[in-house]
Amino acid sequence: MKRVLGFSFRNADLPPLSFEFGTRRQRVLDLPLIAWLTVIWVLLWSTLTWANVLTGLVVSVVVCLAFPLPRVDLGLRLHPWGIVRLAGYLLHDMYTSGVKVTRQIFFGLPHRAAVIGVPLRCRSDLMLAATAVAVSNVPGGSIIEVRRATATVFVHVLDADRPEELEAARRQVWRVEELTVRAFGTRDEIARVAEPPPPPQLAAGRPAP
Repeated sequence: MKRVLGFSFRNADLPPLSFEFGTRRQRVLDLPLIAWLTVIWVLLWSTLTWANVLTGLVVSVVVCLAFPLPRVDLGLRLHPWGIVRLAGYLLHDMYTSGVKVTRQIFFGLPHRAAVIGVPLRCRSDLMLAATAVAVSNVPGGSIIEVRRATATVFVHVLDADRPEELEAARRQVWRVEELTVRAFGTRDEIARVAEPPPPPQLAAGRPAP
């Protein structure tokens, strides 16, 4: 008789931290994938509430059951301390950036917008997407393009009056990339973000229209 419920630590064919259930048609729930989809759901709503977390869990389970993926390693790892550091950094950055943008709006502070290209150290699709989502979640900067061939993200920056501000924006993207990889990346990807950032392909920002 075939098992109704099976876990990854008993079945090497299953992805890590997952389980399968069913008798005739086996269904697999990948817990790291569900957790990651839930994080993306919360980031899209930009509000960390129990309702958003529970709704994200339900939506993630439904998506995984309705659109099952082939049994491949997605390259997603969960590092609890890295997740805590990433969440803390994003919350702090959201607050400080929100205050800065609000001051510019209400006090009419002069600023010059620009688009800059920032090459990343990790080339996997998962880490590129995760970094782009994390950067876009912070007020004052948004990803307008991700160039997969060169692992480059193009960021719209509000404060671009001086070259040092553009360099600070690049360092911020690299910092978000490092924290994202240390939260969800593999060992090879973590080793990559420990290296110095690559030289930017664009020395200066391209003025936004």
